[in-house]
Amino acid sequence: MAVDGRALPAEPEAPRHGRVQWPVRSGAVPPLADGFISRLETAGDLVAALAPGTTVVLGPGRPAGGGTTDWLASSGKTQFAAGFAESQWQAGKIELLVWVDATSRAAVLSGYVAAADAATSTDLAGDAESVAARFVTWLAETSRPWLMVLDDLSDPADMAGLWPSGPTGRVLITTADSAALSREHPGRVHPLGVFSPREALSYLIGRLTADTDQRLGAIDLVEDLGSEPLALAQASAVIASSALSCRDYRDFFAQRRAELGGGASLPAAAVTWTFSFEQAERLSPGGAAQALLALAALLDGHGIPGALFTTAAARDYAAPAGAAADHARALNALLILERAGLLAIDHTGAAATVRMVRVIQAAVRAAMPAAMFDRAARAAADALAELWPRDETGAWDAASLRSCAACLQRAAGDLLWAPGPHPLLLRAGQSLDSARLTGPAIAYWNDLVTTSDRILGSQHPDTLVAGERLAEAYLAAGRAADAVPWFRWALAKHVRAAGKDPSAAGAAQLRLGHALVAAKQFGDAITVLEGAVRDAERARGLGHAGTLRARDELAAAYRAADQPAHATRLYQQALADRERIYGPQHPETIATREKLAAAAAADGRVKDAIRQYKRALADREDVLGPDHPDTIAARGNLGYAYHMAGKMASALQLYEQACAGYEQVLGADHPDTLARRANLAHAYYAAGRLTDAAALLRDTAVRCDRVLPPGDRLTSSVRESLVNITGG
Repeated sequence: MAVDGRALPAEPEAPRHGRVQWPVRSGAVPPLADGFISRLETAGDLVAALAPGTTVVLGPGRPAGGGTTDWLASSGKTQFAAGFAESQWQAGKIELLVWVDATSRAAVLSGYVAAADAATSTDLAGDAESVAARFVTWLAETSRPWLMVLDDLSDPADMAGLWPSGPTGRVLITTADSAALSREHPGRVHPLGVFSPREALSYLIGRLTADTDQRLGAIDLVEDLGSEPLALAQASAVIASSALSCRDYRDFFAQRRAELGGGASLPAAAVTWTFSFEQAERLSPGGAAQALLALAALLDGHGIPGALFTTAAARDYAAPAGAAADHARALNALLILERAGLLAIDHTGAAATVRMVRVIQAAVRAAMPAAMFDRAARAAADALAELWPRDETGAWDAASLRSCAACLQRAAGDLLWAPGPHPLLLRAGQSLDSARLTGPAIAYWNDLVTTSDRILGSQHPDTLVAGERLAEAYLAAGRAADAVPWFRWALAKHVRAAGKDPSAAGAAQLRLGHALVAAKQFGDAITVLEGAVRDAERARGLGHAGTLRARDELAAAYRAADQPAHATRLYQQALADRERIYGPQHPETIATREKLAAAAAADGRVKDAIRQYKRALADREDVLGPDHPDTIAARGNLGYAYHMAGKMASALQLYEQACAGYEQVLGADHPDTLARRANLAHAYYAAGRLTDAAALLRDTAVRCDRVLPPGDRLTSSVRESLVNITGG
């Protein structure tokens, strides 16, 4: 077993092993719109179809495609799914409700991580992919009834390895292309098209309550609009915010439909949205509403942070020429857009969220003149960059910002690269990295470096930054072999520009060496890192912090290459330097002493290892206290050294203390705790306590299966040890 196979963070997260308070909700379920109806006539059998253990795909009433038929794909699927979810929740039929915006792989992973955090008592160690995989396993095994809604799933590939299922679970998927989805994943397709005539009339009348005279002609208007949910929502919004009646609206509708051409084949919503736009213009003569509508059309309509529209960037953009930016004007413009039926404002969460139907967004984008589109895109990028928090480790959930940034990039394209890359481009990628969305991060940086190379050229500094980010993303995803060529590429560029910044070339050498070690290319790693040490000593001196870091990397490479004698020599030198520069109890000094001890143990010099580990433990206790995670780790490391020396009484005592400390600080199911439990079980076995070893390994194996991703090395090791000890 490794001395410290799983490194502890310097400042670990607070334990998350408290009891979950059931029932649990995760994700923002859109609120039910004014006039919402349950659609018993057109979807009444969905409740029966969505039994435990089943998946239902809620698609449009007829296939959606290009051109005008896209309007018909907006048939109220999300609203129906929200109504169904809330009814199940209120009736107490589910204990876990998970709502996931499934518009991208990153969005799905973000939703799964949030749900795992809310519903499970396990640690969120690892990247988002591994956390999501564990959550899928948990869903398959839990006895609690649950419902997951995957809203607006557009690409089945985004769900690879993430399809939820389980005997107590229900999965409801909304999509604009149910045919493509059903080819990838079996599930009953439930088409949801237009309202029935009775549903449509009930909805329209329910929306026109302030002035019942406006209902005059409602039956005929329902027929003219083909009972389309979106068209009825827009028409009723315009009527309710004006002096028109349904009969008046019919006349205008017939005239406009004829002007647009297409006759009865033109979907009603393709006509009604133009009236909503004109109504917004009438209610907001200064143009603020139109400007904010253009802004919203470029972002993720599933959830735009309401605060974005009141940023300085958005206010300046929406202010009339010569007028000062006004917070109240921006808020009023949003309300006008809602009254006109062009978007909805959700006030149910801690902060307001703006939602906008995708097909309306597309229509607005298509109608924008080029100059207006350009201004809106730049303002949207500025507003997102302004709103983005510097620190994403707190309560703020940046998933909506990432989705908005992705939508803006798809819509704006190269506009965000003129005259240079907008800061948002780098910020969005950094957010993917910090959220441990390793797969999406690789795809993002790959696309960014390709685009930068095309627009700015391969020698541009921003192209180099994107390439280095891609290399780091590969490394974070455990794909070191893919990272190495990019680190080599970056080093070559830094070397060519070494006259401008020599330190950058040295840092690039260290990053390449680190990646080569991770890729198990030890010979190349040692060659690169020996050069880095020589360069650092020559340029900075023997005692410089950068030189010490370079020696540390080289020593680690020697250790990984099974050359502990060389590693020991370097660690001894580094320890002497750090004691002289920082003092004996500085964190870096203590960490170097522990590395020296590990190298001595690997070289078979167990007495030296015990001596250094004892000193490190004493220093950790003096500086950090007995219950700090680093102190607990030091205690376990000393136990390992005693184990190697055959001093089992001392080893067991330290192992047991380390296990108890990890359970108290990190929780019984934390991967570091599980690794220490495995070490203790091996020590029990070595001491002849076979029953204790087998019992501990069985319990640890169960915990590993529950909280670690499938195929995890620790799980395999524990299972293998259990078989070796028990024989089965």
